[in-house]
Parts: sequence; structure tokens; C-alpha cells
Amino acid sequence: MTSSTSGERVLIVEDEPSTRLGLTELVSTWGFTTDSAADGEEALQQITAFRPSIVISDLVMPRMGGLELLRALKEEGTAITTVILTAQGTVETAVEAIKEGAYDYLTKPVEPQRLKILLDKIVERQDTLREVKSLRKQLREHGSFGKMIGNSPQMRKVYQTIEQAAPTQANVLIWGESGTGKELVAQTIHQLSPRGQMPFVPINCAAIPETLLESEIFGHEKGAFTGASDRREGCFELSDRGTLFLDEIAEMTPATQVKLLRVLQERKFRRLGGRQEQSVDVRVIAATNVNPADAVKNGKLREDLYYRLNVFAIELPPLRQRKEDLSLLMQSFLAEFNDRNNKSVSAVDSSAMRMLEQYNWPGNVREVRNVIERAVILSNGEFIEPKHLPPLVTDSPDVVKPVIALEPGTTVEEAERRLILMTLEHTRDNKTRAAEILGISLKTLHNKLNKLRGRTPGKKHEETVSQS
Repeated sequence: MTSSTSGERVLIVEDEPSTRLGLTELVSTWGFTTDSAADGEEALQQITAFRPSIVISDLVMPRMGGLELLRALKEEGTAITTVILTAQGTVETAVEAIKEGAYDYLTKPVEPQRLKILLDKIVERQDTLREVKSLRKQLREHGSFGKMIGNSPQMRKVYQTIEQAAPTQANVLIWGESGTGKELVAQTIHQLSPRGQMPFVPINCAAIPETLLESEIFGHEKGAFTGASDRREGCFELSDRGTLFLDEIAEMTPATQVKLLRVLQERKFRRLGGRQEQSVDVRVIAATNVNPADAVKNGKLREDLYYRLNVFAIELPPLRQRKEDLSLLMQSFLAEFNDRNNKSVSAVDSSAMRMLEQYNWPGNVREVRNVIERAVILSNGEFIEPKHLPPLVTDSPDVVKPVIALEPGTTVEEAERRLILMTLEHTRDNKTRAAEILGISLKTLHNKLNKLRGRTPGKKHEETVSQS
């Protein structure tokens, strides 16, 4: 056995001794930890002790062949990636093995370079699967998926599509209102893909003047236009072997859309003012804040470009449609801004929380982040209170302010009772804070509560006061 720099363990299953030894030594020279077995039955015993993540198995062997081994592993539910080795005459059976769950097959005699490329792809795939498994655990325990926060059914659907799209080379089209996190989704897809270690290059098509956008995307040669004093690489070159994120794609001019479509189709481009075409390996993720089907209908987005980009479509829901995620978002942002500003705000008090829940959040998650950052900076205590929220939230017509309804004939004692109970609810039963708000001492508040408990107007009242 050879120690592995990659940490991946590979089991070679082959009944022909010289082939078994040759493959074992070859794979070990690539930095894998290796072991071997002479047939499927021996392999099952080895797997228990050796715990490989990859099995390379011959198809035809005595006692137990590769197909039977594959089925046995499938029944046991082991997460082992299997590669089948087959002679030319048994390729049809190897295809059957693929249907049974094998990752791929190679014909014998094995070409070392092909095997090396295949193993590298498997390692990339397993890294991605481990990352996704870690994210799923994070979602179960903390309601987040990487840097994305939310446990609502709408967000779980988004996470599922990200998992499906990330390991592929397919283009992705994301759409949703401003502030819903389109770039964060694009970053997550990139990080979970085999391109994760390569560049992620974002560009906002709406933020760049129309005359400069084409140069930004494709680059330009010296003298291509007035002011082009040097040759400049564009986003396609900068993101080669990585991911290019084109935000607000519908704001791109029709002429630039045509050139983008050509690059997507042919994987080649030419700089402005250039004569030579260059090949490029870039995955494109595009985003728009309008419904892309409507953008096509209105002539803002070319239909052929839409279909080229829309291999995977991800619609991000506005926050007003997933308000159950609001508390998770706030907890995350509180932790972030406490740390950044050396604060110790522990929560949002009930009155402020009620206002935040009633607010419609037209700026979505980005607006929540800004509101919580401002509130943490303004707060000098343990809680965020209504006074720490911006007028846009507190004065919104969506937000219903708490009031005490007093009818003619209400006694002063009853009015005082209602005021005390409402203030205690506001402070989450923090009597010290309630006394401060009411402008009385803590001892006076306790005396008034004891007096209220002494009243017997009815069982319901007694229960309410005793909980205060």
C-alpha cells in the first residue's frame, strides 16, 4: 500500500495476478492508497477493513464477477464509486453495469492516461458530493445552505436545483427580484462545481454603459476605439476554466446578445478590434430581475439566447412569500454584525419583531441585512427595539402599531393593568426593562404586579397576570 496525498482509497479487483499487480502499482504512483482483491467475494471482505471510496473491478471473474459485486454494494447502500473493466466482447454487459450504478467502464488493456483522467473526475465528483452532504447537514441543523439562509419549502426547492445543476457543465438562468440573492446562488453553484477552484467573474450588465459593455465582456485590442490605449482582457478570458456570472442579462443590447450566443455555441470569441479567434472554456450563469419569458416576449432578451441559457432555471422567491425564513436571516445577520461591530445584541424584542414581520420587504434579503446592520450599530443594549428600526419600516402602512383600546368607563386601575401587561409582553417579561419603559422603579413594578395578582375579577385575568 502507498500513502495518498488525496486521501482517496482505491481497491483493484482483478483475477489475473499480473494485471492486478500492475494496476495497483500504477494507481498508487498517482498518490492514491491502494489495495487489491482477486474476485468479488474477496473484495467484499476487503471493503469492510480497507473502506475504499473507489473500486476498479474486472467484469468477468470466478466466484463473483464485477456485475454481482456492483449489485452487492448497491444492496448494502455503500457510497463507493465503481469503475468496470471489460474486454471488447463484453461491452454490452458493461453498459448494463452502468445502468446498475457503475460510474463508467474502460476496455482492456487499460490505457493509463484514460484511467488517470477518469480517477481525477471521480475525485472531483466525490469532493462535490461531500460538500453537498455537509450542506444538507447544515440545512437540517441550522436552516442554511452554505451562505444561503432559509428553510422554507421555496428555498428547499432552490437548494435541490442547485445540487442538480452544480456538478454539470450546463448553463444556468436565475431570476428573481432585486435583493433576493441571485449572485449568491451563482457563487454557490460555482463553488460546488468541478470549477470551484477556478475564477468566478461577476459582471453587472446594467451597471456598465452600453458603449463599454462589449469591451468588458470580450476585451479589446489596442486602438480598437478611442481611448483603447492598451490591449485588455475581457471577462471571458478572465473566467477561462471557471464561471462567468452575467447579472441583468436582459439589459444587454441585442447586438451584444448575438455575440454572446455565438460564444456559447462555438466556445470561441474575438476581442474588439481583433482578428484572431480564441477558444475559451467558460460556464455561463446568467441572471435577471424580470421574468425571462416576459423579457423574450417584450424583445428585451433574444429567444435563442434564452433557450441556450435556460438549461437549468432557478426562480428565487421574494422574501414576502417566505416570511418563515425571516427569523433565521435575522439571527445570522445579528451574529455577523455583532462580531463586526464588537456588540452583544442577543435578539429583536417582540414589538420590533412584530413590525419586521408585518413589513413587506420590497428590497428582500439585502434590505433585511441593511436594516439589521443599522439596528445593531444603534443599539446599546441586549435587544433591538422599534426605535432602532428605520422610518421606512416603522412608518410603513403594512405595519400595525400596538395600541391600548380604552373605552369610556375604563377605570384607571384597569388601564394601568393593560399598560403593564402590554409592556411586559414587549420586553419578553424582562421586568427591569419594563420598569424603565414605564418610568417606575423595579420595586414599584413588583408591588403593582402583586396587587394585580390579589385581584379576583375572573380566572382568565388571574392566569394572565400570573404569567407576567
